[in-house]
This record gives sequence, C-alpha cells and structure tokens, in this order.
Amino acid sequence: MSERAAPFYCPYCGDEDLRPSEEAHGAWECAACSRAFQLKFLGLLAQGLKRSDSGGAEI
Repeated sequence: MSERAAPFYCPYCGDEDLRPSEEAHGAWECAACSRAFQLKFLGLLAQGLKRSDSGGAEI
C-alpha cells in the first residue's frame, strides 16, 4: 500500500510549514498561522458530473 499524500500548503495562510497533528488521523498543524485542519477523502464523483468548458461569455 502506498503512503498517503501530504498537503503542500496551509489552506488558510498558504505557508508550507506544516506538521502532522497527533489529534486525529489526517490532521495537520500550520506553524505559521497556528491553525489546525483535517483532510478527508470524501469519494469519487459520478462519471455523469463532468465540468463543462463551454460556460461563460465568448470574447
């Protein structure tokens, strides 16, 4: 089994100084902004839900 992916940036301040937290599985701590957050995989999207690139106004 492969190792789980780690976040590269804090979702709040964008800093890279992240450390795994001992609070819960998937929890991380940011040393720059002193915030803790948790990552969780929710699942895969259904194949029928694909992004449409045709949206928006043409220039």
